[in-house]
Amino acid sequence: MADTKRIAFLTAAEGIEAVELTGPWDAVTGAGHTAALISPESGEVQLFNHLDKAETRPVDVTVADASVDDYDALVLPGGVANPDALRTDEAAVALVKAFVEAGKPVAAICHAPWTLVEAGVLDGKRLTSWPSLQTDIRNAGGTWVDEEVVEDGKLITSRNPEDLPAFNKALLAALS
Repeated sequence: MADTKRIAFLTAAEGIEAVELTGPWDAVTGAGHTAALISPESGEVQLFNHLDKAETRPVDVTVADASVDDYDALVLPGGVANPDALRTDEAAVALVKAFVEAGKPVAAICHAPWTLVEAGVLDGKRLTSWPSLQTDIRNAGGTWVDEEVVEDGKLITSRNPEDLPAFNKALLAALS
């Protein structure tokens, strides 16, 4: 497939909301694209169904070995602990910032915009998230709205797992 894209999924080691990783992952791979799981450390990451442990997933590439040039888009799954841990990892934050600066699609759901806040890339952007992040987003220069999916240039955001159908549709459209 000539238009096959490589999609990076960036997560911390644990606290990833399972469906917010697996839903977009299945959408992009089902459309014929290649997905890669990037995390600060090698091994496996622990997914959760809200607060209960779910499956684990193998890490494909560490943040230290990841390059924006190797991927066509970035997906940031939510979960509370996942983006909270990522935003304290300088290399992960730098990778997110590099994706935004490269003008590549970046899709973040639920609590994932916390990493975008830390990357300092929200000034003048319109986006959504889990409602508890709205003050953080506004303080970072963004405009928070309560909508199913928000697209501002190459930035795609959604509020929660119920928004995954619209989130995945916007993500796939950005890849075409």
